[in-house]
Amino acid sequence: MNALRLVRVLFLSAMLALTFCACEDPLTPGQEQIIEELNRREVPAWFDASKFGIFIHWGPYAIPAFAPLEGTINDALVNHFDDFTLHTPYVEWYWNALQYRNSATHAYHTSTYGSGYPYDNFGQLFRQEVENWDPEAWGALFQAAGARYVVLVTKHHDGFLMWPSTHRNPNRTDWYSERDIVGELAEAVRSRGMRFGVYYSGGLDWTWNGRSGRNIVEMGASIPIDDAYLDYAEAHYRELIDRYAPSVLWNDIAYPFNRGLWELQRDYYEAVPEGVVNDRFAVMGPITRWLQFSSVRVFYHLLLKFLTGLSGDLSALQGFPPPHADFRTLEYQAIDGIVEEKVEVTRGMGLGFGYNRFETDEQILSEDELIHSFVDIVSRNGNLLLNVGPKANGDIPEIQVARLNQIGDWLAVNGEAVYGTRPWNRAEGETGSGHPVRFTEGEDGLFAIVLHGPAPGPVRLLDVGGATVSSVEWLGHGSIPWQWDGPDLIAELPENEAGGVAYTLALR
Repeated sequence: MNALRLVRVLFLSAMLALTFCACEDPLTPGQEQIIEELNRREVPAWFDASKFGIFIHWGPYAIPAFAPLEGTINDALVNHFDDFTLHTPYVEWYWNALQYRNSATHAYHTSTYGSGYPYDNFGQLFRQEVENWDPEAWGALFQAAGARYVVLVTKHHDGFLMWPSTHRNPNRTDWYSERDIVGELAEAVRSRGMRFGVYYSGGLDWTWNGRSGRNIVEMGASIPIDDAYLDYAEAHYRELIDRYAPSVLWNDIAYPFNRGLWELQRDYYEAVPEGVVNDRFAVMGPITRWLQFSSVRVFYHLLLKFLTGLSGDLSALQGFPPPHADFRTLEYQAIDGIVEEKVEVTRGMGLGFGYNRFETDEQILSEDELIHSFVDIVSRNGNLLLNVGPKANGDIPEIQVARLNQIGDWLAVNGEAVYGTRPWNRAEGETGSGHPVRFTEGEDGLFAIVLHGPAPGPVRLLDVGGATVSSVEWLGHGSIPWQWDGPDLIAELPENEAGGVAYTLALR
């Protein structure tokens, strides 16, 4: 970065910090004490040990099931920063994009349903479709995939509730599922030994303010911050906790204000001692107030556009973390090095989360891409929260089922190198043939996961001399001959017809 650009970044960062200070939402002394107590709490061991969870985006947006397939969310931000929400591959943002006549979503909607067809109709159709859903089939599929927890979207940005809440939407009639999707899935998941969590869009609800906007700044300006919405969101969270005792509270975008938030999290942990919360409870209400001024919106838009241009990715848009969280949340991003804080990486199997009827195999992760990225995440102290986007009637597309079965088959053999492990002193390695290796460490030794299919003959693991080894096992096949050659370990793979996209050598 040249000197002029560095000065501009420092200046704009200083302005950003000053604005944040001016927008501060002060904590009460009681809340500060609550946060101190929350931060002394140990993150429950189950979450770190689980490594693999299933995310589910399912709602009225599964009826049209459309989003443009122009690239990733990252591509949309970099290439269409001024109106990125019109280009996002996220089906669940359909309603927002629909309101802009120059969007691909508006063109699709008009040609398919007609110009006067309201999004509200999708809610009524979805209420009918969910009667065909089989939660037990989902539970069996997720269990076979090797998932240890499942997180369901209970309310996305369109405000539709996936349970028959006693706190109904005051702005939409019948904007909820009469069938208790949350409760039925929780039962199907828990009966198979998995934990259950809930996602809730605390920062956006388009039934309160019409739409999110074209870009990041307009999205921030659209966060509902009136007292009625804050009471509504808190009531939903408390109802979800009381009814379903979720093991994960997964908030999205932000939270309006500090009022009631930290008391809510304290009460959650008291009700669910092994519960965890993510890092998207950042309080945005005061900033949203400032963003009601057009001049402030222009300033922030130019600032964020500049920073995104420098980084070329989402990292420039990472918000300030809340004062308490159990894990960091990365979306369609890789972990940079081994991290000390627990991280959960979330992504869909394709370009987005909700079911997109126009996605093909070209957009869907291949088996090796899925398993290799999963192993990489685990080696760096992360969990993978892999999304499933069901059709409106609850059927999960065949290509997604295939990927779940593939990762399940792989974990059935290699799970010892994943579940309950921790990072080694480095994440990455290489074989003598140039194949990438990822390392994890368990109670019974070091695991070297080779990101390539096995072939009979010698395998040289480069520079693993720091490991204490008395035997080497090829997981799923038993002990194999091995020897040291300086800092390298050479193992001999026997003749075997088993293929695969990655295999594990356990250095006992």
